[in-house]
Amino acid sequence: MQDFSEAFGLAFRLVLSADPDLLEIIALSLKVSLSAVAIACLVGLPIGTAVAMGRFRGRTAVIILLNALMGLPPVVVGLLIYLLLSNAGPLGWMRLLYTPTAMIIAQAVLIAPIVAALSREVVEQLSTEYAEQFRSLSVPPGSAATALLWDARYSLLTVALAGFGRAIAEVGAVIIVGGNIDHLTRVMTTAIALETSKGDLALALGLGIVLITIALSVNAAVMALRLTATRYAYA
Repeated sequence: MQDFSEAFGLAFRLVLSADPDLLEIIALSLKVSLSAVAIACLVGLPIGTAVAMGRFRGRTAVIILLNALMGLPPVVVGLLIYLLLSNAGPLGWMRLLYTPTAMIIAQAVLIAPIVAALSREVVEQLSTEYAEQFRSLSVPPGSAATALLWDARYSLLTVALAGFGRAIAEVGAVIIVGGNIDHLTRVMTTAIALETSKGDLALALGLGIVLITIALSVNAAVMALRLTATRYAYA
């Protein structure tokens, strides 16, 4: 096994020299995670808004379910998606298993409940605040939902960034449905696991440095958006 100091030195050289293999893995990771976040937002935001503004029988049960789904075990999600996309599964004819598309689906399934649950909280708080004003102006539900989503845009961007942070760090589900195939489905988290098991600490550490940098950037962006939202609210 390589000396730790030597491994760190090689890792930084790989990052600074823009190693092609490293860049390929990073690019695929970003493509998969950003696509999954976009799909999760398209699904989760309408669900969260509908639950926040709706008053229907079983609403409490739906909220409990959304909150519970935020903690979905990634390996279980990966297994279910694998069964759906395998040759013997109902969607096997689509030949999506061990492709980036399968990884996007798995990440989207994991992130969508997070987006739905968090956006429900954001929209519900605003809905309660504006309820009397909407009633006095007889604002239709669709217009009210649009107004609330626009007013909560900074907070909802924070929700999306939280989803991205969850997606980019995912390993369990994507390795099951993606297979960690070199130059096809290998992303940062699966590559780190593989290279560590092989003893190639330089590439694993290089990818780890990039992953930590992305995580820090996402958290900084979340903090900046929260400050912007706070200033906007009190403007």
